[in-house]
Amino acid sequence: MAVTTEATTGPALDARLRVDRAAFALDLALTAAPGEVVALLGPNGAGKSTALRALAGLLPLTDGHLRLDGRVLEDPAQRLHTPAEQRPVGVVFQDYLLFPHLSALDNVAFGPRCQGCPKREARAEAAAWLERMGLAEHAAVRPGRLSGGQAQRVALARALAVRPRLLLLDEPLAALDVRTRLDVRAQLRRHLADFEAVAVLVTHDPLDAMVLADRLVVIEDGHEVQSGSPAEVARRPRTDYIARLVGLNLYRGRAEGTRVTLPDGTVLTTAEELSGPAFVAFPPSAVTLYRERPQSSARNLWQAEVTGLDLHGDQVRAELSGPLPMAADLTQAAVAELGLAPGTAVWASVKATQTHAYPA
Repeated sequence: MAVTTEATTGPALDARLRVDRAAFALDLALTAAPGEVVALLGPNGAGKSTALRALAGLLPLTDGHLRLDGRVLEDPAQRLHTPAEQRPVGVVFQDYLLFPHLSALDNVAFGPRCQGCPKREARAEAAAWLERMGLAEHAAVRPGRLSGGQAQRVALARALAVRPRLLLLDEPLAALDVRTRLDVRAQLRRHLADFEAVAVLVTHDPLDAMVLADRLVVIEDGHEVQSGSPAEVARRPRTDYIARLVGLNLYRGRAEGTRVTLPDGTVLTTAEELSGPAFVAFPPSAVTLYRERPQSSARNLWQAEVTGLDLHGDQVRAELSGPLPMAADLTQAAVAELGLAPGTAVWASVKATQTHAYPA
């Protein structure tokens, strides 16, 4: 049977996840309000999946605690560990993990049946969820005959049918092709908007996180390095990983007025006035390239060398080495006009008004 939840005036999810393994340690504080969608982002090996497995009860905590709606589900100090099957938690896995021998209807009914719901009622509940997912006509179909998008929606219906107080989504769109991903992402956003409890999403895709989540928690090496709304994190990244994720060039130095001096002595001029440790960020689109030193008023001007050229949407992204390694976005016509290729020497400029400086 599912754990009975209790009302609370605090956060619906209140956790400190400490998991010590042979070569890795996760130490992550995580809270969320009812109805909030939190996305865990981070590079491979950062600890996202470890955190998700700990929340699900599939991996015991070494230390810390896990409270959901005020009820303690896990506390190693009290030798309390609620088994996964007794937690009010629904999970949507990357590969769906639907039961291949059961129809879509019976896959969704499985959870309510495990909670003691009579078969007829469980199947009626499952049918209602498939209707909401636009899959009523596929109720009798087994997973092997469903498309990726259909299977993902069945998996989501199965997770929601147990009326979880915590919904865990493990790379839910990763197995879908680009077109299907677009449609299913929009559908998932609608369902999460109606979900009254807490949802935690693990993803490598910044677009999934930006579209689906209310708040981002970025993990590196088992620890939180930044959290905030998608707009806050995108505007003020605090690590190279986040900057690359949101498509910004990022540097850290020491500010005096509108000048930020980097550790190697390179100086960036910004529009904002700051004092002390600071970050400076600007998008690749802010970088202008020249083959000869320009007669420009731009205070930020450096020599560089093209180390790589890659298509990036409808533009070409040039990777540059030099005093200030950076990425620059150009049109294909500009690349041809400048005669750019790996090894080409260029001048790069960025206007101070196109930079963004903020305290480190």
